[in-house]
Amino acid sequence: MATLSRVLLQTTIPTTVDDWHIGRFSLLRKYLADLRDADGEPLFDVVARDRDANGAPDRVLSTLDTSSFDEMWLFAVDTGNGLTEEDCAAITRFHQRGGGLMVTRDHMDLGCSVCTLGGVGAAHFFHSKNPEPDASRHHVDDTITTDISWPNYHSGANGDFQHVHISMPLHPVLTDPESPDGALHSLPAHPHEGAVGKPANDPSARVIATGRSKLSNTAFNLAVAFEASVDGGPAIAQSTFHHFADYNWNPASGAPSFVSEPPGDALAHAPEAQRSIERYVRNLALWLAGRPVDTPAVI
Repeated sequence: MATLSRVLLQTTIPTTVDDWHIGRFSLLRKYLADLRDADGEPLFDVVARDRDANGAPDRVLSTLDTSSFDEMWLFAVDTGNGLTEEDCAAITRFHQRGGGLMVTRDHMDLGCSVCTLGGVGAAHFFHSKNPEPDASRHHVDDTITTDISWPNYHSGANGDFQHVHISMPLHPVLTDPESPDGALHSLPAHPHEGAVGKPANDPSARVIATGRSKLSNTAFNLAVAFEASVDGGPAIAQSTFHHFADYNWNPASGAPSFVSEPPGDALAHAPEAQRSIERYVRNLALWLAGRPVDTPAVI
């Protein structure tokens, strides 16, 4: 019998039909739940949920450090009130006791409640909170959707894919033994990605992958990895939750009504890019659980 790693997929909003609720990450949930080891046993036990109502500690997040979860993927889709002080404290303790964290957000101030998370929170830069240290980067990159201000790096249309530039040395979550150079090179695109970076005083963190704007040619960070240490478990800060959303993997899945940009369809016609994205998700889930990414796994 394989050892199951328990994964929590969690948003920072209560269930809201016309928003980025957890049901809009169903393809990710299914992919992780379907992963099997070489003996056909499941690798992950996946729980997916939205937070409880705002205004009080969430019953799961505020006790995460005493739970049996091995890792949490936190989709910060709120406008600033998604995590209470109690939630943040428990998530920080969860990480300190060795739990794996993937924390992601989106453009401007979307998801800025993650700023107070210990360690990985400092890797997320927003418009009004914890802005990028380099003030020269405080400019509007996505000039198509004009109501969104910086940070908003334009990597392409939803439904398309972008080229990933590897920051050496190659990190385990970016490995791909089926690729000629042993690395994966594609992630879903999004018109306005957020900003992440290495916290200045954290030696466990480094940028592992960057992208490039299709509008301005500006380079921007896609992922920051925090290695496991005596201070906490492994963690990833990701530039946008759209790398994992159903709409970006398959635009036919639909999006909230406030999404105004027309989607692309390049990903649907690029099997190598699809495989790269799946490989990234698989690697990330294994790495966050403290398992080797070269563990044989099949769907």
